Amino acid sequence: MTEKPTYVTARGLADLQNELALLREVKRPELVEQLQETQEDGDWLDRAEWLLVQNDLAFIDGRIRELEIMLDNIQLIQPGEDAARVELGDTVVIQSNGQAVGGELEKYTVVGVPEAKPEAGYISNECPLGRALLGHRVGELVTVTTPEGEAHYRIVAVGA
Repeated sequence: MTEKPTYVTARGLADLQNELALLREVKRPELVEQLQETQEDGDWLDRAEWLLVQNDLAFIDGRIRELEIMLDNIQLIQPGEDAARVELGDTVVIQSNGQAVGGELEKYTVVGVPEAKPEAGYISNECPLGRALLGHRVGELVTVTTPEGEAHYRIVAVGA
């Protein structure tokens, strides 16, 4: 089974690699040591702690596997060739409500899922707004379907 590509910028790739190294080299060994220490003790309180550490270790192992799969399927986001069209990795200024004048301006960078942090202005290429913006040009009106209904935005500027 082939996994879908994981789109990231060079910064995002470094972040994923650093997280994986931290989990493998620091967090996991600490938990294994804790697990061994709690296993050697015999009272019921230590047994509860052992179960908690075991759960934490399972979570870390799952995240390590997830990161390995992502890194095996990395696609680096390269700057687009068309400065007027929204592509992965571009920063986009949009005007809410699609109004020519007076709508609120918002600025987002369209990135892959692992780097998405909407509160910091990084939206995923798979979220409704990111998906709607991709491929459109400066001046175009885009419609985004949300749980609350349709939202309209005009693309004001695109930059890498």
